[in-house]
Amino acid sequence: MFASFFPNPRLFFPAALLWTALSMAVWYGFARDLGPELSVGGLVGFPYPPPGASATGVAVETARDIWLYQYMIAAGAIFVGLVGWLLPHRWFRWSVAVSAVVIFFIWFQVQLDVMINNWFGTFYNLVQQALTKPNAVTQQQFYAQIWTFAGIAMVYITTAVLSAFVTSHYVFRWRTAMNDYYVANWHRLRHIEGASQRIQEDTQRFATTLEQLGSSLIDALMTLIAFLPILWGLSVHVKELPLVGEVPQALVFVAVIWAVIGTVGLALAGIRLPGLEFRNQRVEAAYRKELVLGEDDHDRARPPTLESLFRDVRRNYFRLYFNFLYFNIVRYGYLQASALVAYTALGPSIVAGGLTLGVMQQIIRAFGRVENSFQYLVRSWPTIVTLISIYKRLRAFEALMADEPLGAIESEVAVPQP
Repeated sequence: MFASFFPNPRLFFPAALLWTALSMAVWYGFARDLGPELSVGGLVGFPYPPPGASATGVAVETARDIWLYQYMIAAGAIFVGLVGWLLPHRWFRWSVAVSAVVIFFIWFQVQLDVMINNWFGTFYNLVQQALTKPNAVTQQQFYAQIWTFAGIAMVYITTAVLSAFVTSHYVFRWRTAMNDYYVANWHRLRHIEGASQRIQEDTQRFATTLEQLGSSLIDALMTLIAFLPILWGLSVHVKELPLVGEVPQALVFVAVIWAVIGTVGLALAGIRLPGLEFRNQRVEAAYRKELVLGEDDHDRARPPTLESLFRDVRRNYFRLYFNFLYFNIVRYGYLQASALVAYTALGPSIVAGGLTLGVMQQIIRAFGRVENSFQYLVRSWPTIVTLISIYKRLRAFEALMADEPLGAIESEVAVPQP
């Protein structure tokens, strides 16, 4: 599943994590201060102000952001070059180089989200000022803010479209790598129940699902890195919480506690789902195989056999539906309650008049981003369940090729004889 696409996964993935940690340490250690000397932002109209020259905070912040983009690209390019040199692999360009591009897209979209969050604060403070005092804000000022948002949104849309296009090709290349690997060992794998389906369908589903989960996880981590300091700073506006009273960094405290409650609750409610999903694939494969064999052999796919096989399909689906019933009760109940958590936490501060409209919007949006990041497992659990079932099916291939015993679940379903 991994070795077919990535170069030496046991070495590559720890090296990628180590390089990421090292790059972050270098940036926060000294690299971010090297922008005035090394940044080429001046070539695209975003230079650092000369020493001693007066400049707005926005100009300095923009120049620093451009330098950060350059640093990220350089760090990624160096890592890709080192891996290509030290760990050559057939799929290196897609598994390593394109992975770096996709991660950069995700990170850049998070940065754009931060810009939009800052815009919300400015825009809603402008709206409050206009509503409080007539003609305090000109139409030029109002529409300038609209155009600012439009500019950020256009960049975000362009990045999202490019990311989706590249990711689609990335997933299919991963499927191709797995397909080639398993087809080369078809003579050993063909006897496993539903082997054809596992190669034809599960490889694509595995690559797609894992890419989605991986991208979501990276996005959640990067969102936390970007928005947690913002929420930490905005917490100074929240002096107390309902029923609890004063709590240091109250907004962060609420986001963490609420996410832990949801993660534990969803994990307990959905603990049986992976096994049921896996069995569902097996009984469906047995039923489909009998129907396919019946197309060429009139002695196969007899009504009693099909009835017995379909009974297994029905039984497993009904068990799956029942387990999803109480799982969804917990999941949707939790997610709906999440919409009120931030407003509930801000209740005492809003009633006391301790917030402006712009600050409240910034807090709500930043709180939502941090909360969603902490709730990664809550929101991804159904997808994780699907991935686990697919992984178990493909893991049987890996075990067979490594001469390892198959899991007990592989022998649970027997094909009835007519």
